[in-house]
Amino acid sequence: MKFFIDTANLADIREAQEMGVLDGVTTNPSLMAKEGITGKDNVMRHYKQICEIVGSDVSAEVISIKYEEMIKEGDELAELDENIVVKIPMTGDGVKAIKYFSEKGIRTNCTLIFSAGQALLAAKAGASFVSPFVGRLDDISTDGMELIEQIVTIFTNYGYTTEVLAASVRHPMHVIKCAEIGADVMTAPLSVIKALLNHPLTDSGLAKFLADHEKANLPVKK
Repeated sequence: MKFFIDTANLADIREAQEMGVLDGVTTNPSLMAKEGITGKDNVMRHYKQICEIVGSDVSAEVISIKYEEMIKEGDELAELDENIVVKIPMTGDGVKAIKYFSEKGIRTNCTLIFSAGQALLAAKAGASFVSPFVGRLDDISTDGMELIEQIVTIFTNYGYTTEVLAASVRHPMHVIKCAEIGADVMTAPLSVIKALLNHPLTDSGLAKFLADHEKANLPVKK
């Protein structure tokens, strides 16, 4: 399963890249705003910086909601870097835009997926990725993992090459469940990725190893 980081923070992206586990980045307007990145020129420059750090898939989201405007904005984003994946919302105009970009050979990530039917429409239109939002479904007492499983099954049944990108991943068990189900990608904040490092038995085991080493290597009293 690929690991993407869901952020626009360059320091977090660099840290994840240095860990050696990063396969890509997802961003959205909210994440850009969180970092204080405003204005079209600044946003485009920031996307370019992200691409230079990771050298792999970077989902860059369109702001427009109308088909013609999505096309214009998506074309501009795609021209920035070969690693840009144009992120398109799951709407009627969005599905049309995905079809347009697919025919041009521009990769897309269909975002704000909350049902298997939405994922199926996006895949039929030629989306490179679909992004079902696990955590937001959990928030309304719906099993986000069940949706991931449905989509994986449907895509496998019919041989769709669209990758299932689990989004709104909030804790390590989300990551493990996605891997068990067979999601192609998961995207999460750096804190969730780093949380996978932690286990109390690892901590206690390491402390014992170090204590034993120190005891065995005490200076010999003369």
